[in-house]
Amino acid sequence: MSDSDTAPPVSAAPPAVHVAFDCQPLRSLGRLDIPIDASPRFRRKLERIQAAIAVHGTRNTYYLTNAVCRFQLTSDTAIGMIEFSIEGTVLTDQSDTRTVGSDLAITLERETCDWLTQPAVEWLMVSAKRAVEVEFDRYIAAGDLSRAVARLEQEQQHVDESGGFLGMNL
Repeated sequence: MSDSDTAPPVSAAPPAVHVAFDCQPLRSLGRLDIPIDASPRFRRKLERIQAAIAVHGTRNTYYLTNAVCRFQLTSDTAIGMIEFSIEGTVLTDQSDTRTVGSDLAITLERETCDWLTQPAVEWLMVSAKRAVEVEFDRYIAAGDLSRAVARLEQEQQHVDESGGFLGMNL
């Protein structure tokens, strides 16, 4: 009998920490004015980006949106999940090779932990901040940051060449 015959079956448990985000290099933003006809939601987002630029500048700064950090504390996906929504700025070193800090708004979005306490939520918010910074380093290492910057530079060049108009996105 082999070891695989006697070992208990391994369940496919979710990862203990899941982090996902959309990233906008702040140096890639050409215009910062808010369109007159912007929806209230879009207006608030642009105002938050403007505030981030006012505080942190555009060099080596990246704005994260649609970010989520989910902790799975048990092997049962229906029990022990804590999810935070996150938005804000990540700062990198001068060579854009590692994260040196962040300024993130972190909000408890949902949870399935009947034992969750407020001190635990506060501690997990700090953990979510660290998890996002670690994931941003992985994002940089995977080359996603350089590809995003190159793509945005190409789009800006296309906009410049077309006189500032980009189809329906004017």
